[in-house]
Amino acid sequence: MQLRMSTRTLDGAMILDCSGRLMFGEESASLREQVKKLLAQSPKLVLNLRELTHMDSGGLGTLVSIYTTARHAGGTIKLANLSQRVGDLLQLTKLVTIFEIFDNEEDAAKSFASAA
Repeated sequence: MQLRMSTRTLDGAMILDCSGRLMFGEESASLREQVKKLLAQSPKLVLNLRELTHMDSGGLGTLVSIYTTARHAGGTIKLANLSQRVGDLLQLTKLVTIFEIFDNEEDAAKSFASAA
């Protein structure tokens, strides 16, 4: 199943719901493009990864890439609803030390207000 994305707004933050797989190639490129568009609308972005079923090393690289893109654009990306598999990958690669990770998108969106 390819990566599918949809967007919505919650508490002033853009929520990007991702489902399917995040792999090197087309999925990674489409996620990068979508994130660039959303950052132009709002510097507050939450990736809801509840429905993400698989991620390879290219997908991990894409997460790091969009994190850097957001920082350079003056924005912030937070992650929410990690599956066990994705959470384990981020733990193993120590990326949990870079990303702010939340149990749900509501808490992630509210964290922007408390950080201000």
